[in-house]
Amino acid sequence: MQTIPNARLWRPHGWHDGLKLNFDSHGRITRPLAGGTTSQRVVPGIANLHSHAFQRAMAGMAEQQTNPADSFWTWRETMYRFAERFTPESLHAVAAQLYSEMLEAGYTTVCEFHYLHHRPDGKPYADPAAMSRALIEAAQETGIRLTLLPVLYMTGGFDGRALADRQRRFGHDVDSYLKLLEILRTEQCDMVQIGCALHSLRAVPEGAMRVVLDALPADSRIHIHIAEQTAEVDDCLAVRKARPVQWLLDNAPVDNRWTLVHATHLDDAEVQGVARSGATVAICTTTEANLGDGLFPLRAYLDAGGRWGVGSDSHISVSPIEELRWLEYGQRLVTRRRNIAVTPEMPSVGANLLHGVVTSAAASTGHPIGTLAEGEFADALVLDTGATQFAGANDDDALDRWIFNGNRNLVRETWVGGRCVVQGGRHFHSDAIADHCRAEIRQMLEA
Repeated sequence: MQTIPNARLWRPHGWHDGLKLNFDSHGRITRPLAGGTTSQRVVPGIANLHSHAFQRAMAGMAEQQTNPADSFWTWRETMYRFAERFTPESLHAVAAQLYSEMLEAGYTTVCEFHYLHHRPDGKPYADPAAMSRALIEAAQETGIRLTLLPVLYMTGGFDGRALADRQRRFGHDVDSYLKLLEILRTEQCDMVQIGCALHSLRAVPEGAMRVVLDALPADSRIHIHIAEQTAEVDDCLAVRKARPVQWLLDNAPVDNRWTLVHATHLDDAEVQGVARSGATVAICTTTEANLGDGLFPLRAYLDAGGRWGVGSDSHISVSPIEELRWLEYGQRLVTRRRNIAVTPEMPSVGANLLHGVVTSAAASTGHPIGTLAEGEFADALVLDTGATQFAGANDDDALDRWIFNGNRNLVRETWVGGRCVVQGGRHFHSDAIADHCRAEIRQMLEA
């Protein structure tokens, strides 16, 4: 019998005094044990709902103007050039570095939206799952919980054009894609779930989408990029005669298995429709800001009762705190008001933000995680309450201090499935992982 140390434990309805999390040999919580009074605080681990691991290697390398009208679309060309350089070995090295950083920052699960499938010329590797296995191995090396989402990517636009040369390594036909999913499902275990990702409506024709959805297991998680850019909305209106989110709601069985990534550009009807569907929106605040995408209509979505979480996407930041902080700050800048993400029952912004990300985790990832309830995996963060940022903290302001008080990482320990993988703010294998990653990135840049 193992436990996470005695602490004041936060669950979605507030703090619980002096509890130890007791868990079984699989790392699932069995029952809390009473403990003595303590100032230590434990909160649920955070699920990162959207990741493109390879893009961590290019963070900071697309910040020089290449066009007076630089946008997501010009950034994408830089990303494509960088993507051409990856091998299974370099992807493993970069992903392991990223995942160790995530664990140190407080992410305990990652949804990997993976489309770097083949060789740069588009030909499959001898093992068609080689790039996927590199990500699974990186997750196992670091100890992060993984939802691997192999991506179906078929066309270069709503008009059905063929993939461009730089997109060739992303592509599958329906049969080869379903075969990849079948191969990868043999890797499923307590720490790894295999879901499905449809890259976007512009990249997956309607007929192919229907065939794939019909072939998926009933409990498969389904993620899709949608309504990230206004140009995408305009193109969808021109070709499919509907806005992308509305088209999806009208033409697919969207429910709580679905995660809509970005969904930045919504009208009022779409806000209500997504909330009613039970789907989760994965908001990637720092990437959406970096790419100039726009701001998600958070207050309207919260009022509609919508489910949401966060993702670090392109990994120009690997911090759930920054994602949450700037999710709130963006709304303040638009409304010129403060304290937006609150409810009458929960006036703390920090508590509401944490409530949002932990209560969406299980539905979006497919893992029984998120709220530290009995039967869930013991994925938890021990906060560094000895830090000056927590001096004199109480139940009302502890979470606000964690999220809105400076830039020091205040996660002291990270536990995944009852296993401590970060101690003193450092991943156990961070030095070796970083050495390997540095060597691979230098080799890619020299090529």
